Amino acid sequence: MSKYDGSCHCGAVRFCVEVELAELVACNCSICSRAGWLLAFVPAASFELLAGEDALTDYLFYKKSTHHPFCKVCGIHAFSHGHAPDGGKMMSINVRCLAGVDATQYPVMAYDGAKL
Repeated sequence: MSKYDGSCHCGAVRFCVEVELAELVACNCSICSRAGWLLAFVPAASFELLAGEDALTDYLFYKKSTHHPFCKVCGIHAFSHGHAPDGGKMMSINVRCLAGVDATQYPVMAYDGAKL
């Protein structure tokens, strides 16, 4: 596991996350595909919001079970949160928002979220 700093485009929202980047997920659901996410998933305990809680606006859609906060200044979706299949709290991290990470260096698994 490695620790990474992340942020939205303008820097109003900043976080750190401990994650093993081995394989990323490209979901084709309506929000992930439009936002261009490449995802890594971590338990909520591995994520810390450092700044910008007041700069976040939450967006819920479909089943309204996953929160898709985004920066109300620059509009970037840096992470989302909901529940894992086992019921625990989980974060999905937009790897493209992690400092110093070249997302093209990792294999990408396609996930058919459009069929959910």
